[in-house]
Amino acid sequence: MTRPATAQQYPSSGRGRRHRFFLALLVVPFLVGLIAAPAASPPPVRGDDLSQAQAQQKQLERKIAEQKRLIASLNRSQTALEGQIAQTKDQLSGITDNLTATRRKVNALNDDIDAIKATYQDLVSQLADLDAQLAGIETQEAQKKVELGEHKAQLAERIRRAYEAQQTSMLETFLSGASFTDMLAEMTSQLDAATQDEALARQVSEDQATLLSLHQTVESARADTNLIRQQTAVQKQKLDQRLAELKKAQAKLRKLEAAAKATLADQRAQYSRMAANKASMQRSLAAAAAAKKRLQKKIDRLVAAQYNQGHIPSQYSGTLAWPMSGAITQEFGCTGFSWEPPYGSCAHYHNGIDIVAAYGTPVRASGAGRVVYVGWNYADGADPAWIVIIAHSSSLTTWYAHLQARYPIRAGQVVTKGQVIGYEGNTGHSTGAHLHWMVELNGTFVNPKLFT
Repeated sequence: MTRPATAQQYPSSGRGRRHRFFLALLVVPFLVGLIAAPAASPPPVRGDDLSQAQAQQKQLERKIAEQKRLIASLNRSQTALEGQIAQTKDQLSGITDNLTATRRKVNALNDDIDAIKATYQDLVSQLADLDAQLAGIETQEAQKKVELGEHKAQLAERIRRAYEAQQTSMLETFLSGASFTDMLAEMTSQLDAATQDEALARQVSEDQATLLSLHQTVESARADTNLIRQQTAVQKQKLDQRLAELKKAQAKLRKLEAAAKATLADQRAQYSRMAANKASMQRSLAAAAAAKKRLQKKIDRLVAAQYNQGHIPSQYSGTLAWPMSGAITQEFGCTGFSWEPPYGSCAHYHNGIDIVAAYGTPVRASGAGRVVYVGWNYADGADPAWIVIIAHSSSLTTWYAHLQARYPIRAGQVVTKGQVIGYEGNTGHSTGAHLHWMVELNGTFVNPKLFT
């Protein structure tokens, strides 16, 4: 009974194999079509990391450009400040302005330095922010390297598995007895794996691009940052130097202001005592004015004689230099000091500029010329001043009064601009050691500042 049953199964098995074979012929093209057909669109790989890296790069470039602009601005400000401080130092070393005006300039310099300090601090702050941002990007770069390594390892593993899976063809697997449902499940699994492999490969490529962008950003920004840091250090050195120079100028200015204040106080005290006897002062002023006119006429004759002999030119070309460094205690022109004589519309008039310095300070020729007079100014009466007068042309002379009675030069001698012609003294009607500097043009005393 078993034989018929068994005999009946063999034909059935043969028919089953033939059935599977023909079914495979029908299924294989379908499966091949599935494999060959484009896979369903995988989830796109996000480009957020790359976009963020590129945005960070642009942001850094803008910050670096702003820092370079600040450094350029600092350079211009430092150069301008250097020139202003040098000019102020010249003013304090010589006399090119009164102390009140110089004080205003020094205060303005202090404001300029404060502005430069603020710009410098802004630069330092921005540089610190840039360093912090670069450190963050470097951290991102390190993390991205780790991610890239992990993604590469995953992709390599999946490729290895795919290669091993391909060692047994899908047809062999099907013919080995797998059902049609099993084949579809296998195919679906492999198609899903292929889609994931593709997404992973794209992620690796995206990671590489992001890493390259981050690395380029760091390398470029770090080089720029190091250069900016060096330039910032140079700006700090310049700023420190300007501060030191300004402090020296301020100290010298305070010293000059104190000396000028003391001198003015002495002058006011003495002239106050003189003004107590107004009648006597008026007679003294009148006598002095008459004597000065006589002296001026004498000097005019001496100048004319030098011109007629061809010793001086008819015109003077050039400027006059300040004859001595120090502080201006009285300007040229109308004054409130009652001891000065009247002139024109001024009740009291000062026909020169008074300069105060340490007793014995050398006095120098304001310009090249010929000495026409050295000696006592007897126009001052019983207490004359020692005076030097230089003719620069037939129409221009400079007068230097209250000098010490010394002879560094002689009448008739040719002198050069800046040559020592005397020393600050206290001779004549003087309230303290100072130089009374006058400029006579065409017979009239004019403001010496017009020629400096």
